[in-house]
Amino acid sequence: MTYRQASHQLPTPDGSEQEQSQFLGWLVIGAFILFTLACYVASTGLLRQAFPAAAFLVGVFLYVRCPALYIGYTWWIWFLIAFIRRLVDFKSGWVDPSPMLLAPFLVTLITAATFVRYLPKAIRMGGLPFVLAFLAVFYAFLIGLVNYQPILVVRTMLDWISPLFFGFHLFVNWRYYPQYRKTIQTVFLWCVFLTGIYGVVQFLIAPEWDRFWLIKTKLTSFGEPEPLKIRVWSTMHSPGPFAVSMMAGLLLLFSDKSALRIPASAAGYLAFLLSMARAAWGGWVVGLLSLLTNLKPKLQMRLILTILIMALCVVPLATIEPFGSMITERFESFSNLEKDQSYQDRSENYERNITIALSNILGNGIGGTWIIDKDGKLIQIVLDSGILDTFFALGWFGALPYLGGLILLLFKVYQGSEARSDSFANASRSISLAIVFQLVFSSLMISLSGVILWGFLGLAMAAKKYHQHQRFSSEIVNNGYSFPTPRLP
Repeated sequence: MTYRQASHQLPTPDGSEQEQSQFLGWLVIGAFILFTLACYVASTGLLRQAFPAAAFLVGVFLYVRCPALYIGYTWWIWFLIAFIRRLVDFKSGWVDPSPMLLAPFLVTLITAATFVRYLPKAIRMGGLPFVLAFLAVFYAFLIGLVNYQPILVVRTMLDWISPLFFGFHLFVNWRYYPQYRKTIQTVFLWCVFLTGIYGVVQFLIAPEWDRFWLIKTKLTSFGEPEPLKIRVWSTMHSPGPFAVSMMAGLLLLFSDKSALRIPASAAGYLAFLLSMARAAWGGWVVGLLSLLTNLKPKLQMRLILTILIMALCVVPLATIEPFGSMITERFESFSNLEKDQSYQDRSENYERNITIALSNILGNGIGGTWIIDKDGKLIQIVLDSGILDTFFALGWFGALPYLGGLILLLFKVYQGSEARSDSFANASRSISLAIVFQLVFSSLMISLSGVILWGFLGLAMAAKKYHQHQRFSSEIVNNGYSFPTPRLP
């Protein structure tokens, strides 16, 4: 029997076809931006209603024609939607809840098509952790329908299920990993740079639309609506998700070789510190330690050199006024937690609810973190712990498969040596570990933070499968044999 030797490289789309798809994709995105600007000038009322639908249609087109561009587009919708909403509300009046905030969920839920398509063979592909988490959330959805109003359950379901679908999509399309890596590296580089700069500006001058939003929401934990008194949240919905996004972006910058990474780091770290999010600071340390200990010695030395250069740029900025006093005071609170009000509130919350949460076998179902007030508005109840939130909503029946799937994914991505030579893959799993570390302090498995958590877990799994395929194919070719290369989905 004879065997034909063939290339072991994964197939890629024809160059001209790929360029045409990219051009059409950017054309559609450009038209969407022009539509948004035109509506903002002419009719913000129309923009409120049309923006989610338009964003969804653009997402569908990109999902079908430009897979990598769709991923980048999805991230930017998450990063910017709260900022766009604030501009619209400032111009035409406060509306809460705003229909515009549905846009990132609708765009992300397009990946449900991937989940449905690959579900029959998900376990065989290594997607069991995602399936376990999905079943847990679906179980909590059914329980929620029994206990709460359907609108509350559906709204909370969006928070829980969107990150799972997105992460699964990145995982099963592991053949696109090189394109995804390039796209996401670029997206987070510019995210850190632009949102970092805006965050510093937000702290210094407190733009009118941000002050207007802070006054209307009455969120005193975000600071005061005055210059130099705001806890930075930049273009996002609150300091927490902003800090998690910046943490992820700053960890990714260690694997970036662009000249923009130095100014991006300066702006990003300063805004990150001004968010005053101590849990995210701790998560960054965890992620950095993971990066340092899981790279080859040559890459470790390069990383240490990068850290020193970034420190030389950031430390002087963080110590001068008006930044230094606020940042220093926040750091000093680590050594005096017994007098820190935020820490005391979290401790009391744990003591009050941990026994109740852990004794809830069936769970209350998702939907209990939202209520409808006397005016018919949706109001979110914040639980300062992802662990408590999971056991309250999912109970033991749901929490075990959900957290089990999460832990199993983490265990898988830290097995093998594939990430030691791929700094992006190493950063992806380090980001995931850093967010899991913070689950004790906040519900980071849902909404934007959840998209980052499950998204980077999916990327780390995709990197693992991609490198395993490359190594296996190389061995086959070196031995003079080959097997048919799988087609792109």
